[in-house]
Amino acid sequence: MSALRAQGYPEARVRARAREGTAQVFPPATAYGHELFGSAPPDSGQGADVLDGTRLVPPAFMPLRLEKLIELAREPLYRDVGLTTALGGFSAALPLYVSAFGSTQVASRDLGQAAGRQAARLGIPMVIGENVGPVNGTGRLGEREGRTLLGRIAAYQDSLEGPGGGIVVQQSTEDADAEIWNLIYSDPSVQPLLDSGRLAFELKLGQGAKPGLGGMTLVDAESARRLEEQYAVEPLVGGDADEGAAGVLRSSCPGTFTQDILAHQVRLMRNNFPRARTWVKLPPSRDVREAAAVAWAAGADAVSVDGAEGGTGWAPLSFLGTVGLPLAECLRRVRPAPGQCLLVSGRMWEGTRAVKALASGATAVGLGRAALLAVDEDQDRGLERLVQALALELRLLISALGKYRPADLAAEDLWHPDSAREAPASVPEPALG
Repeated sequence: MSALRAQGYPEARVRARAREGTAQVFPPATAYGHELFGSAPPDSGQGADVLDGTRLVPPAFMPLRLEKLIELAREPLYRDVGLTTALGGFSAALPLYVSAFGSTQVASRDLGQAAGRQAARLGIPMVIGENVGPVNGTGRLGEREGRTLLGRIAAYQDSLEGPGGGIVVQQSTEDADAEIWNLIYSDPSVQPLLDSGRLAFELKLGQGAKPGLGGMTLVDAESARRLEEQYAVEPLVGGDADEGAAGVLRSSCPGTFTQDILAHQVRLMRNNFPRARTWVKLPPSRDVREAAAVAWAAGADAVSVDGAEGGTGWAPLSFLGTVGLPLAECLRRVRPAPGQCLLVSGRMWEGTRAVKALASGATAVGLGRAALLAVDEDQDRGLERLVQALALELRLLISALGKYRPADLAAEDLWHPDSAREAPASVPEPALG
């Protein structure tokens, strides 16, 4: 081996690329199906997370607590915080939804059905991600089980117990070519969701972990041959493609949008599918404020934004931690007006980060990687237990801020050292009766 050395230079990575080629652009193929990707690697240089560095700051004087005391005729407790939330045209038991699960499998299993059953019982909406229909099949010929798109919808629909929740079907370019929305909207098995106002379609412009790119996953050589007419497929040099394992990169089109195209698409969705809600998913782009404004002006019921921290089944290592705006910056740029629904995701799994996002203008937060991990841990109750813990934290934190609804949270509840304001030069004397 050569004795070449350079202090501070990533010699091991260069040598790995020289051995493995394009396989080194992504996480190890051997980890595919067993690990979830999307977080910035520790040495990415991303820096501190602004949202995590923000503190929640309760006031001393709490007029809303007084109003609640009068309403209840007793001192209010954290248990009196109401979490029911209107989001994206749905009613949800909490300010939560389950973010998009695409066609990617984890641990050689498809967890979409298990997640759907639990989300339905919890009364929170669930997004079914792109490419499920073209890759796994729609299940339109009466098949309701397995990994098909209608199979996932059926698992959710059959487990609904209360008025909350809903199903959101996301669309990629390949989904559009397969007319997925038309198939779902006209399928008799989905009519109960339409009749109860609990079906939405989400137009996807991008995602957090790899903004500017389409969905990516690994498939085996046989699957690649089956999908090559619909998707771009490329064996990863140095990977396991020659051995028939999941070593072929399958990529979907990112789609092409301008302001006019986005506005036209949203209006077309509303006209063609009047009984379904209309959602738009945005990447953490530099023009995220303008994109959200266009979507809302065209009539979108909800705009969802992935921060760059958003998880994914598969993404290039060079994107993680270096491409896209962090969620905190997306929240700073997008300021919804009253009545506009902003949904955000990116490393959501516990109450403090969720409350900070809600106080920053979000209507609800999405559980992505956390939901997958919870379902992988326990396919019967894992997500339910995770959400129960999160709900308790939400109630404790919101109550501590002297408020009793998520919608009452505001920027006044937040403090960050980099944006601290100077204290007033003088404090007015209190008016004493």
